[in-house]
Amino acid sequence: MTSESIKIVGIRFQNSGAIYDFDCGHFVLNCGDLVIVKTEQGTGLGKVVRGPQKIDRPLEGKEIKKIFRLANEADLELHRKFQEKEKEAFSFCSERIRERNLVMKLVKVECFFDGSKIVFYFTAEGRIDFRELVKDLVHRFHTRIEMRQIGVRNEAKMLGGLGHCGRDVCCSNFLPDFATVSVKMAKEQNLPLNPIKISGLCGRLMCCLTYEFDTYLELKKDFPKCGKTIMSPLGPVKVLRQNILEGTVVVETQDREEKCLKVCELSQGTDELKKEKE
Repeated sequence: MTSESIKIVGIRFQNSGAIYDFDCGHFVLNCGDLVIVKTEQGTGLGKVVRGPQKIDRPLEGKEIKKIFRLANEADLELHRKFQEKEKEAFSFCSERIRERNLVMKLVKVECFFDGSKIVFYFTAEGRIDFRELVKDLVHRFHTRIEMRQIGVRNEAKMLGGLGHCGRDVCCSNFLPDFATVSVKMAKEQNLPLNPIKISGLCGRLMCCLTYEFDTYLELKKDFPKCGKTIMSPLGPVKVLRQNILEGTVVVETQDREEKCLKVCELSQGTDELKKEKE
């Protein structure tokens, strides 16, 4: 017995936001198409960012919702109106924050497509009592208001910007989630441990430190540690520096000279020493 297959597409509702799977149904969709979907949060307008692909229909667990319909011109006009409303809400909320002396920074405002709720994203050092602020917002916009506190990494993801490389920061461009980043990743890749050089716009360690970390760990398996004295064709030498990509190390000889040797030569020197002892 074969399981029934369905065709799904990846839908994104916000730039650089998470991608959600939806059942195409009878619609023929391509990347870039705008569609209307029904979600647990209500009706939403999304963009196809991953083309159709067939999968086996899940027998248990999470249900894959279907595309409701293609977006039309009226939907796009409504979307533009909500974008204008978001600008108005951002300006009004920022003004009320200043007047109420709240220690918080408004980052972004998002209006639900069906107008059922407005979400205000903000950053703050600790907990904020924004109950009076919410009353101001409800009185002004006559809809449900949600205040959502986010971290600095999410702020960078929402606002975007340019990284040290001169390109758009990865989190706002293509990363769906944040990976755990540590200083160890910079050390293993022989990067300078200067916070300015290894930190992103958010002030946290750059996400790109994770990209080649596993590769460096694999390549360094046969490398001797810096500071260690080992045997080589030149005799006992002290390892000063490593060049992982070239497969070489800079060593100091007993005559205090610096030499560049390939890692494979170090193993040969060790083998020759063993033969001499035998």
